[in-house]
Amino acid sequence: MQRLARCLSVLAAFAAIGLSARPVTAAETFVVAPQSIADEKAVFATVESISVVPARGRIGGTVAQLKVREGDRVAAGQVIATIGDEKLVLQMKSLDAQIEALQAQANQAQLDFTRTEGLVERGILPRVKLDEQRTALNVADNGLRAKTAERAVINEQLNQGQVLAPADGRVLKRLITVGSVVLAGDPIVTVAQQDFKLRLRVPERHARFLKAGDKIRIDGAESVGEAAKSGVIDLVYPQIEEGRVIADATVEGLGEYFVGDRLRVWISGGARTAFVVPESYVTTRFGIDYVRLQKDSRTIDVPVQRGRELLTPALPDGLEILSGVSAGDQLVRP
Repeated sequence: MQRLARCLSVLAAFAAIGLSARPVTAAETFVVAPQSIADEKAVFATVESISVVPARGRIGGTVAQLKVREGDRVAAGQVIATIGDEKLVLQMKSLDAQIEALQAQANQAQLDFTRTEGLVERGILPRVKLDEQRTALNVADNGLRAKTAERAVINEQLNQGQVLAPADGRVLKRLITVGSVVLAGDPIVTVAQQDFKLRLRVPERHARFLKAGDKIRIDGAESVGEAAKSGVIDLVYPQIEEGRVIADATVEGLGEYFVGDRLRVWISGGARTAFVVPESYVTTRFGIDYVRLQKDSRTIDVPVQRGRELLTPALPDGLEILSGVSAGDQLVRP
């Protein structure tokens, strides 16, 4: 009796399977057809700055302050270091003393001129004395203005002791430390400009397929927890170096990477024919991908090899099928 009950349960299961292989409507099917897609090739690219510029000291002296370190972001004109020169301070003090002496002489010349002018008006002194005092006053005033201008030059040299960031970007390396003695024009730090580029080095056999305006794709695994990014090639260099073509691409968000970081990038290497189906038509069981294929009035499950996603306006969930289907096959949505 138990054996009979088991046989009846197995027959019921087969009957249920047979009922599931019912005819399907056209809205639930998809006809496999070959499509022409871009044949992508994987190459490596590095994150590089458009240019690396040094921040230089404009005067010689001793570095008194250093306000940045490697990795800090800086803005153009930001003070990143201060250079002090004791000689300039001593010259400033000397000029201050000379200006005070010249100011006293100018004040005395003004008093003498005013006194002489009164005496000449009363006829006590000849007019030639007034001309002499006027000349002495002019000499004193001009000497005071000359020393004041000389002091302004020294003051400007002291102000030039501030090292300014040449551009917006990120500090790559500090070349000196506090207390270092530098000369005028010595680099203090190197700054990578803020606009980063992705520099590709493509084998020359793919050079004929590479042109400005082509889109590239960065592997999602390289994006540290983010979805795959895309970019556009904006410059292809005409010179081949060591069997490779150099190209620059613009990608949003490259500022979050390290300068010199190597990424795997997919570029277009021509066109090829492929089968693209909606991903909703593919099911996975026990690690194997299947599609349901309609044969006459019944459906069968066929194992397939899954490729990469190919999203298009017609198929927003497109998926490439590498093997298991052929042109004209009619797939049934599971």
